[in-house]
Amino acid sequence: MLRFVTAGESHGKCLTAVLEGLPSGLLIDTAFIDLQLHRRQLGYGRGDRMQIEKDRTEITAGIRHGRTLGSPISFIIWNRDWEHWQIPMSPEPVPEGANIRPITRPRPGHVDLAGALKHQTHDIRDVLERASARETAARVAVGAFCRLLLRHFGISIGSQVLAIGSERVEPRFEHLSSEEILAVDPESPLRCADPEAEKRMMASIDLAKKAGDTLGGVVEVVAVSVPPGLGSHTQWDRKLDGQIAQALMSIPAAKAVEIGEGIAGAQRVGSIVHDEIYYDAEKRRFYRKTNRAGGLEAGITNAADVRVRVYMKPIPTLKKPLLSADVHTKQPFDAAFERSDTCVVPAAAVIAEAMLGIVLARAFIEKFGGDSLVEMEANYASYQRLLDAY
Repeated sequence: MLRFVTAGESHGKCLTAVLEGLPSGLLIDTAFIDLQLHRRQLGYGRGDRMQIEKDRTEITAGIRHGRTLGSPISFIIWNRDWEHWQIPMSPEPVPEGANIRPITRPRPGHVDLAGALKHQTHDIRDVLERASARETAARVAVGAFCRLLLRHFGISIGSQVLAIGSERVEPRFEHLSSEEILAVDPESPLRCADPEAEKRMMASIDLAKKAGDTLGGVVEVVAVSVPPGLGSHTQWDRKLDGQIAQALMSIPAAKAVEIGEGIAGAQRVGSIVHDEIYYDAEKRRFYRKTNRAGGLEAGITNAADVRVRVYMKPIPTLKKPLLSADVHTKQPFDAAFERSDTCVVPAAAVIAEAMLGIVLARAFIEKFGGDSLVEMEANYASYQRLLDAY
């Protein structure tokens, strides 16, 4: 069973993660992992924090001579900004009167008030530090480890930005092939395949930043060459589409997930929605000419590419703050503001790639098992022969 946990606060000393369940013998490309961390920090509309942090993984366990041991993998991502937060975020008691930068004015739309009520704290920093999207750096690294396993078996993952605020790509870019999405320019400031729409999106971000506001948007993530049979129809919690939706909804600021053409399909008749089935006698494989289901039927992959869209709300930390109430005095105030981004949608696309990679790797390991990569390769090859003979 593949599983992971992360630990660490936004302005703490570091982020830590432990990943368990990868087979032994997998070659680990640390440059690929650090590249994903770098991609997460890019994107038009990011704040000053991205200029401070230069994220890299420091592996502390589970890897020997560049290959997995089959034991838990642990790693650290150091926070360079820690030097400015050693008193406010000190694990040890600090002298009375020290400036711990408390926050008592919750931001609408953030964890602040709900978390403070849950944990009965009047210093909101106790909850907001962990809820910060800074934690997703550790998830992106975990996802990169998982993607190395998927890549070994020919599965690739990519993403694109479809919309920022009210600006959206032209219709012909709405339904790019998976290969076209994988080929989106990595240097693109918004990971958008439509250059004209990208210019309009950047202009919208500029206007929002000038107004002290923020913008959300829509990202699409795809997984290519996923074999049929991952997931299960037998129990609600084993359905792979449900697991994917939960993983992507866990991304900070995500408010909706769409698999395939789920939203449009709800407005159409069944004869238009469902993907007709064909058989290629030469390749000895079933296939579909359309993929409105997004590669999943009844919680199981069907050999089509997995395609998912995530809808991101504008982040709630605003220079133009909304009205709030102080948790101590109960008096109305403008909500607290700390250094923040104007738009995080391009970064959310990279995080979505990571989360999809984690879920697919877990399903892949459940299906093909094996303590070692060699054993998993044999199991996978055996399954391919069964598909050929079906």
